[in-house]
Amino acid sequence: FQSVNRDFAFVVDIEVPASKLIAAVRAAEKKLVSDVSLFDVFSGEVLGEGKKSVALSVTLQPVQATMTDDEIDGVAARIIANVEKQTGGALRG
Repeated sequence: FQSVNRDFAFVVDIEVPASKLIAAVRAAEKKLVSDVSLFDVFSGEVLGEGKKSVALSVTLQPVQATMTDDEIDGVAARIIANVEKQTGGALRG
């Protein structure tokens, strides 16, 4: 079945390690998330003092069937919600 890649950028407090975000992504969808990799960390005035942006690439590997756009969007929403809950971060808009 075809894997799907989605990129996410979260704004978090500068003290939050990227590993905590990666763990939150994996925990959101244990059966579907096959890989999470860090590809960018950015801090600057535009984000606010004491904040950084952490960009992650997430690979979803379905086990039963290729995922529909609605299913992918649902997984993405659960990933975002879990990262927000576990790290206090927010999706960078």
